[in-house]
Amino acid sequence: MSGASLIAELELHLSTTNNRRGRPYQRKTIQAYVNAARSLDRWLTEHATTAPLRTAKGTSARRQAGVAELSFLAVDTATLNRHFRWWYETFDIPKSQDGKGGYTGGTNTQSRNLRALFSYLAEEYEHPNPYQDPKLHNYAAPALGKPKTLSAEFIEDTLRITGNGNPRIRDFETVRDHALLRVLTEGLRAEEILNLRTTDLDLPNATLVVVPLKDGRNTQDGRLIPLQPKTVKALQRYLRARAEQHKLAHKTDWLWLGTRNRSRLLYAGLHRMTKRRAEQAGYEPEHVSPHSWCHTWCDDLLSNGVSGENVMAIRGWRSASMLRRYGADQASRRAVDAVHQLGDRY
Repeated sequence: MSGASLIAELELHLSTTNNRRGRPYQRKTIQAYVNAARSLDRWLTEHATTAPLRTAKGTSARRQAGVAELSFLAVDTATLNRHFRWWYETFDIPKSQDGKGGYTGGTNTQSRNLRALFSYLAEEYEHPNPYQDPKLHNYAAPALGKPKTLSAEFIEDTLRITGNGNPRIRDFETVRDHALLRVLTEGLRAEEILNLRTTDLDLPNATLVVVPLKDGRNTQDGRLIPLQPKTVKALQRYLRARAEQHKLAHKTDWLWLGTRNRSRLLYAGLHRMTKRRAEQAGYEPEHVSPHSWCHTWCDDLLSNGVSGENVMAIRGWRSASMLRRYGADQASRRAVDAVHQLGDRY
Protein backbone atom coordinates (compact mmCIF):
# COMPACT_ATOMS: atom_id res chain seq x y z
CA MET A 1 0.00 0.00 0.00
CA SER A 2 1.37 3.40 -0.96
CA GLY A 3 2.46 5.99 1.55
CA ALA A 4 -0.09 8.48 0.26
CA SER A 5 -2.93 6.02 0.91
CA LEU A 6 -1.78 5.31 4.45
CA ILE A 7 -1.33 9.02 5.16
CA ALA A 8 -4.90 9.65 4.00
CA GLU A 9 -6.08 6.88 6.32
CA LEU A 10 -4.11 8.39 9.20
CA GLU A 11 -5.62 11.84 8.63
CA LEU A 12 -9.15 10.41 8.57
CA HIS A 13 -8.43 8.38 11.71
CA LEU A 14 -7.16 11.41 13.63
CA SER A 15 -10.09 13.51 12.44
CA THR A 16 -12.62 11.02 13.81
CA THR A 17 -11.05 10.04 17.13
CA ASN A 18 -10.16 11.81 20.38
CA ASN A 19 -6.79 12.35 21.93
CA ARG A 20 -5.72 10.89 25.27
CA ARG A 21 -7.47 13.77 27.07
CA GLY A 22 -10.78 12.79 25.52
CA ARG A 23 -11.01 15.74 23.11
CA PRO A 24 -10.94 15.92 19.31
CA TYR A 25 -7.51 16.49 17.83
CA GLN A 26 -6.89 20.11 16.93
CA ARG A 27 -6.52 20.65 13.20
CA LYS A 28 -3.03 22.04 13.70
CA THR A 29 -2.01 18.86 15.56
CA ILE A 30 -3.40 16.61 12.83
CA GLN A 31 -1.51 18.60 10.22
CA ALA A 32 1.74 18.24 12.18
CA TYR A 33 1.33 14.45 12.32
CA VAL A 34 0.43 14.25 8.65
CA ASN A 35 3.38 16.45 7.62
CA ALA A 36 5.75 14.23 9.59
CA ALA A 37 4.43 11.16 7.77
CA ARG A 38 4.80 12.91 4.42
CA SER A 39 8.39 13.84 5.18
CA LEU A 40 9.15 10.21 6.05
CA ASP A 41 7.47 9.11 2.82
CA ARG A 42 9.67 11.52 0.80
CA TRP A 43 12.76 10.27 2.60
CA LEU A 44 11.89 6.67 1.82
CA THR A 45 11.62 7.60 -1.85
CA GLU A 46 14.76 9.73 -2.04
CA HIS A 47 17.03 7.74 0.28
CA ALA A 48 16.40 4.17 -0.73
CA THR A 49 18.48 1.42 0.80
CA THR A 50 19.53 -2.00 -0.46
CA ALA A 51 19.44 -3.37 3.08
CA PRO A 52 16.79 -6.06 3.65
CA LEU A 53 13.68 -4.80 5.41
CA ARG A 54 10.90 -6.75 7.07
CA THR A 55 7.37 -6.26 5.85
CA ALA A 56 4.25 -6.65 7.97
CA LYS A 57 3.95 -10.31 6.92
CA GLY A 58 7.54 -11.09 7.83
CA THR A 59 8.84 -11.38 4.27
CA SER A 60 11.96 -9.53 3.23
CA ALA A 61 11.88 -6.68 0.74
CA ARG A 62 14.79 -5.07 -1.10
CA ARG A 63 14.74 -1.75 -2.83
CA GLN A 64 17.31 -0.10 -5.08
CA ALA A 65 17.61 3.70 -5.11
CA GLY A 66 15.02 5.28 -7.38
CA VAL A 67 13.40 1.96 -8.32
CA ALA A 68 10.25 1.72 -6.24
CA GLU A 69 8.51 3.28 -3.27
CA LEU A 70 9.01 1.59 0.06
CA SER A 71 5.80 1.23 2.04
CA PHE A 72 5.47 2.38 5.63
CA LEU A 73 4.60 -1.25 6.39
CA ALA A 74 8.18 -2.22 5.53
CA VAL A 75 9.75 0.29 7.94
CA ASP A 76 11.43 -1.30 10.94
CA THR A 77 13.37 0.16 13.85
CA ALA A 78 16.66 0.24 11.97
CA THR A 79 15.10 2.14 9.06
CA LEU A 80 13.50 4.66 11.37
CA ASN A 81 16.83 5.14 13.17
CA ARG A 82 18.48 5.89 9.83
CA HIS A 83 15.73 8.40 9.06
CA PHE A 84 16.21 10.18 12.39
CA ARG A 85 20.00 10.25 11.94
CA TRP A 86 19.55 11.83 8.50
CA TRP A 87 17.06 14.34 9.91
CA TYR A 88 19.45 15.26 12.72
CA GLU A 89 22.43 15.75 10.39
CA THR A 90 20.33 17.73 7.93
CA PHE A 91 18.25 19.94 10.22
CA ASP A 92 19.55 19.90 13.79
CA ILE A 93 23.13 20.93 13.11
CA PRO A 94 23.64 24.69 13.65
CA LYS A 95 23.76 26.68 10.43
CA SER A 96 27.05 28.26 11.47
CA GLN A 97 29.99 26.76 13.32
CA ASP A 98 29.81 29.32 16.10
CA GLY A 99 26.40 27.90 17.02
CA LYS A 100 24.60 31.21 16.51
CA GLY A 101 22.91 30.37 13.23
CA GLY A 102 19.84 28.80 14.77
CA TYR A 103 18.14 25.57 13.75
CA THR A 104 15.86 24.68 10.86
CA GLY A 105 14.13 21.75 12.52
CA GLY A 106 14.10 19.28 15.38
CA THR A 107 14.57 15.51 15.34
CA ASN A 108 12.85 15.37 18.70
CA THR A 109 9.72 16.93 17.16
CA GLN A 110 9.86 14.69 14.08
CA SER A 111 10.13 11.62 16.31
CA ARG A 112 7.18 12.66 18.48
CA ASN A 113 5.00 13.47 15.48
CA LEU A 114 5.69 10.14 13.75
CA ARG A 115 4.52 8.21 16.80
CA ALA A 116 0.88 8.70 15.71
CA LEU A 117 1.55 7.05 12.34
CA PHE A 118 3.13 3.92 13.77
CA SER A 119 0.53 3.64 16.52
CA TYR A 120 -2.12 3.63 13.79
CA LEU A 121 -0.23 1.04 11.71
CA ALA A 122 0.13 -1.19 14.75
CA GLU A 123 -3.58 -0.96 15.51
CA GLU A 124 -4.94 -1.35 11.99
CA TYR A 125 -2.32 -3.52 10.27
CA GLU A 126 -0.64 -5.29 13.20
CA HIS A 127 2.63 -3.75 12.07
CA PRO A 128 5.36 -4.00 14.74
CA ASN A 129 5.56 -0.60 16.40
CA PRO A 130 9.18 0.70 16.42
CA TYR A 131 8.28 2.99 19.32
CA GLN A 132 7.92 -0.07 21.55
CA ASP A 133 11.42 -1.23 20.62
CA PRO A 134 14.11 -0.17 23.13
CA LYS A 135 16.58 -0.01 20.21
CA LEU A 136 14.79 3.02 18.74
CA HIS A 137 17.10 6.01 19.12
CA ASN A 138 15.94 9.02 21.14
CA TYR A 139 16.95 12.59 20.39
CA ALA A 140 16.83 15.50 22.80
CA ALA A 141 15.27 18.76 21.73
CA PRO A 142 17.75 21.21 20.14
CA ALA A 143 19.49 23.58 22.49
CA LEU A 144 17.86 26.98 22.92
CA GLY A 145 18.95 29.51 20.34
CA LYS A 146 18.87 33.26 20.70
CA PRO A 147 17.09 34.76 23.73
CA LYS A 148 13.32 34.82 23.30
CA THR A 149 12.44 37.36 26.00
CA LEU A 150 11.60 40.80 24.64
CA SER A 151 13.01 43.90 26.26
CA ALA A 152 10.79 46.40 28.04
CA GLU A 153 12.00 49.04 25.59
CA PHE A 154 10.84 46.96 22.62
CA ILE A 155 7.36 46.43 24.04
CA GLU A 156 7.01 50.09 24.98
CA ASP A 157 8.14 51.20 21.51
CA THR A 158 5.69 48.92 19.68
CA LEU A 159 2.86 50.07 21.92
CA ARG A 160 3.83 53.66 21.16
CA ILE A 161 3.76 52.94 17.41
CA THR A 162 0.13 51.82 17.79
CA GLY A 163 -0.92 55.01 19.56
CA ASN A 164 -0.16 53.99 23.15
CA GLY A 165 -3.86 53.97 23.96
CA ASN A 166 -4.52 57.55 22.83
CA PRO A 167 -8.35 57.88 22.80
CA ARG A 168 -8.19 60.40 19.94
CA ILE A 169 -6.86 57.71 17.58
CA ARG A 170 -9.89 56.10 15.94
CA ASP A 171 -8.31 54.23 13.01
CA PHE A 172 -9.62 50.66 13.19
CA GLU A 173 -6.32 48.93 12.37
CA THR A 174 -4.28 51.01 14.80
CA VAL A 175 -6.78 50.53 17.64
CA ARG A 176 -7.01 46.80 16.91
CA ASP A 177 -3.24 46.29 16.72
CA HIS A 178 -2.73 48.15 20.00
CA ALA A 179 -5.30 45.94 21.71
CA LEU A 180 -3.67 42.83 20.20
CA LEU A 181 -0.25 43.86 21.47
CA ARG A 182 -1.73 44.52 24.91
CA VAL A 183 -3.33 41.07 25.01
CA LEU A 184 -0.04 39.52 23.88
CA THR A 185 1.55 40.96 27.03
CA GLU A 186 -0.92 38.87 29.07
CA GLY A 187 0.88 35.64 28.11
CA LEU A 188 -1.67 34.05 25.75
CA ARG A 189 -0.53 31.87 22.88
CA ALA A 190 -1.40 33.02 19.38
CA GLU A 191 -4.06 30.31 18.96
CA GLU A 192 -5.68 31.29 22.25
CA ILE A 193 -5.85 34.95 21.22
CA LEU A 194 -7.23 34.20 17.78
CA ASN A 195 -9.91 31.88 19.19
CA LEU A 196 -11.31 34.52 21.55
CA ARG A 197 -14.96 35.49 21.16
CA THR A 198 -16.51 38.73 22.36
CA THR A 199 -18.36 36.70 25.01
CA ASP A 200 -15.04 35.56 26.51
CA LEU A 201 -14.33 39.08 27.80
CA ASP A 202 -15.31 40.21 31.30
CA LEU A 203 -13.88 43.70 31.24
CA PRO A 204 -15.71 44.99 34.38
CA ASN A 205 -13.76 42.36 36.34
CA ALA A 206 -10.58 42.84 34.29
CA THR A 207 -10.48 39.22 33.11
CA LEU A 208 -11.04 37.09 30.07
CA VAL A 209 -11.61 33.36 29.72
CA VAL A 210 -9.43 31.16 27.54
CA VAL A 211 -11.39 28.06 26.57
CA PRO A 212 -9.69 24.78 25.58
CA LEU A 213 -8.18 24.86 22.12
CA LYS A 214 -9.38 21.35 21.31
CA ASP A 215 -12.79 22.52 20.12
CA GLY A 216 -14.16 22.14 23.62
CA ARG A 217 -15.92 25.45 24.18
CA ASN A 218 -18.67 23.71 26.17
CA THR A 219 -16.26 22.36 28.77
CA GLN A 220 -15.87 23.89 32.20
CA ASP A 221 -12.07 23.93 32.35
CA GLY A 222 -11.45 27.34 30.78
CA ARG A 223 -8.66 29.46 32.28
CA LEU A 224 -9.31 32.86 33.82
CA ILE A 225 -6.74 35.41 32.63
CA PRO A 226 -6.20 38.57 34.72
CA LEU A 227 -5.78 41.71 32.61
CA GLN A 228 -3.74 44.82 33.24
CA PRO A 229 -5.77 48.06 33.51
CA LYS A 230 -4.33 49.39 30.23
CA THR A 231 -5.25 46.13 28.49
CA VAL A 232 -8.86 46.57 29.66
CA LYS A 233 -8.94 50.11 28.25
CA ALA A 234 -7.39 48.97 24.97
CA LEU A 235 -10.03 46.23 24.60
CA GLN A 236 -12.83 48.67 25.40
CA ARG A 237 -11.63 51.05 22.68
CA TYR A 238 -11.22 48.20 20.22
CA LEU A 239 -14.75 46.91 20.87
CA ARG A 240 -16.09 50.42 20.23
CA ALA A 241 -14.11 50.77 16.98
CA ARG A 242 -15.17 47.25 15.98
CA ALA A 243 -18.87 48.04 16.48
CA GLU A 244 -18.71 51.43 14.76
CA GLN A 245 -16.42 50.69 11.80
CA HIS A 246 -16.56 47.00 10.87
CA LYS A 247 -19.47 45.66 8.80
CA LEU A 248 -19.18 42.17 10.31
CA ALA A 249 -19.16 43.33 13.93
CA HIS A 250 -22.81 42.41 14.50
CA LYS A 251 -22.72 39.24 12.37
CA THR A 252 -19.96 37.32 14.14
CA ASP A 253 -18.73 36.94 17.69
CA TRP A 254 -15.08 36.36 16.75
CA LEU A 255 -13.25 39.04 18.70
CA TRP A 256 -10.49 39.87 16.23
CA LEU A 257 -11.55 40.92 12.74
CA GLY A 258 -9.48 41.75 9.67
CA THR A 259 -9.02 45.16 8.12
CA ARG A 260 -11.13 46.47 5.22
CA ASN A 261 -14.20 44.66 6.60
CA ARG A 262 -12.66 41.23 6.18
CA SER A 263 -13.61 38.27 8.37
CA ARG A 264 -11.81 36.94 11.45
CA LEU A 265 -8.10 37.46 11.88
CA LEU A 266 -5.96 34.36 11.31
CA TYR A 267 -2.43 33.49 12.39
CA ALA A 268 -0.81 34.83 9.22
CA GLY A 269 -2.34 38.23 9.89
CA LEU A 270 -1.24 38.27 13.54
CA HIS A 271 2.26 37.15 12.54
CA ARG A 272 2.57 39.89 9.92
CA MET A 273 1.26 42.50 12.35
CA THR A 274 3.89 41.75 15.02
CA LYS A 275 6.71 41.93 12.48
CA ARG A 276 5.36 45.07 10.81
CA ARG A 277 4.98 46.91 14.10
CA ALA A 278 8.45 45.82 15.21
CA GLU A 279 9.97 47.17 12.00
CA GLN A 280 8.03 50.43 12.31
CA ALA A 281 9.42 50.80 15.83
CA GLY A 282 12.97 50.47 14.49
CA TYR A 283 13.71 46.82 15.29
CA GLU A 284 14.75 43.84 13.19
CA PRO A 285 11.51 41.88 12.61
CA GLU A 286 12.98 38.43 11.85
CA HIS A 287 13.56 37.57 15.51
CA VAL A 288 10.04 38.56 16.62
CA SER A 289 6.95 36.35 16.58
CA PRO A 290 3.68 36.30 18.55
CA HIS A 291 5.14 33.60 20.81
CA SER A 292 7.94 35.91 21.98
CA TRP A 293 5.48 37.65 24.30
CA CYS A 294 4.78 34.36 26.16
CA HIS A 295 8.39 34.13 27.34
CA THR A 296 8.38 37.81 28.22
CA TRP A 297 5.16 37.48 30.25
CA CYS A 298 6.61 34.59 32.25
CA ASP A 299 9.77 36.55 33.03
CA ASP A 300 7.76 39.65 33.99
CA LEU A 301 5.68 37.76 36.56
CA LEU A 302 8.56 35.80 38.06
CA SER A 303 10.71 38.95 38.26
CA ASN A 304 7.94 40.76 40.13
CA GLY A 305 7.52 38.11 42.79
CA VAL A 306 4.58 36.12 41.41
CA SER A 307 5.04 32.52 42.53
CA GLY A 308 5.76 29.78 40.05
CA GLU A 309 2.59 28.02 41.22
CA ASN A 310 0.46 31.04 40.28
CA VAL A 311 2.23 31.46 36.94
CA MET A 312 1.49 27.81 36.13
CA ALA A 313 -2.17 28.19 37.13
CA ILE A 314 -2.72 31.25 34.92
CA ARG A 315 -0.87 29.71 32.01
CA GLY A 316 -2.56 26.32 32.34
CA TRP A 317 0.68 24.38 32.73
CA ARG A 318 0.50 21.01 34.47
CA SER A 319 4.24 20.45 34.56
CA ALA A 320 6.90 22.60 36.21
CA SER A 321 9.13 21.82 33.21
CA MET A 322 7.08 24.33 31.21
CA LEU A 323 7.74 26.98 33.85
CA ARG A 324 11.47 26.27 33.60
CA ARG A 325 11.37 26.31 29.82
CA TYR A 326 9.62 29.66 29.50
CA GLY A 327 11.58 31.24 32.33
CA ALA A 328 14.99 29.87 31.32
CA ASP A 329 16.06 32.79 29.17
CA GLN A 330 16.38 35.26 32.07
CA ALA A 331 16.73 32.80 34.96
CA SER A 332 20.30 33.83 35.78
CA ARG A 333 19.42 37.53 35.84
CA ARG A 334 16.45 36.90 38.15
CA ALA A 335 18.64 34.84 40.48
CA VAL A 336 21.26 37.60 40.66
CA ASP A 337 18.59 40.24 41.29
CA ALA A 338 17.04 38.14 44.05
CA VAL A 339 20.39 37.78 45.84
CA HIS A 340 21.19 41.49 45.44
CA GLN A 341 17.90 42.37 47.11
CA LEU A 342 19.15 40.67 50.26
CA GLY A 343 21.81 43.32 50.66
CA ASP A 344 24.54 42.63 53.23
CA ARG A 345 23.98 39.27 54.82
CA TYR A 346 26.80 39.66 57.39
